[in-house]
Amino acid sequence: MSGLARVEAQTAALKVLVTGEYLETTQALAAPEASGTAQEMAEIAEVAGVLGISERSAGAFLGECVALTSRLPLTLAALGAGTLSWQHARVMVDETANLDAAGAAALEAHFLDPSAPDPARGCPAGELVPGRFRAKARTWRERHHPVSIETRHRKCAADLRVEFVPDSDGMAWFNTYLPAETTAGI
Repeated sequence: MSGLARVEAQTAALKVLVTGEYLETTQALAAPEASGTAQEMAEIAEVAGVLGISERSAGAFLGECVALTSRLPLTLAALGAGTLSWQHARVMVDETANLDAAGAAALEAHFLDPSAPDPARGCPAGELVPGRFRAKARTWRERHHPVSIETRHRKCAADLRVEFVPDSDGMAWFNTYLPAETTAGI
């Protein structure tokens, strides 16, 4: 099973690299007058069709590919080596999303570079359950983030949203993105 997990991770890395090359090619071939939104929608639709996934999933996947190929070289290398799973790579993308390039590199180095000034101790990141890795990465990010929690909270409070997603059998999902203290009171 561990060999299969390694092959799955390597396959995910290859998928990321091929998708990154696809994005570079489509952007190079795009007409100069083409709108960025139309180009992005076409790329999402193409990837959704090829991979047999929803456009929403394809959009998220493209964002993850861009982050891995442009900002997270250690994560992509670990994924390619099979020492980090796709779920772990997605955690790294999520936890570095709101960091600047230096902060993202520091978080990535802490968990994936044993020669970093302050490497993570204990179990290697790829051997942790993805949920546990997320908790460790989030804790490290919160402690080392250059912007105070109060400032980040105020910025995120402006991003409140509610989503309604119809589902089968006359049911639907109702999702909200609210401050934690508000959500805890519901």
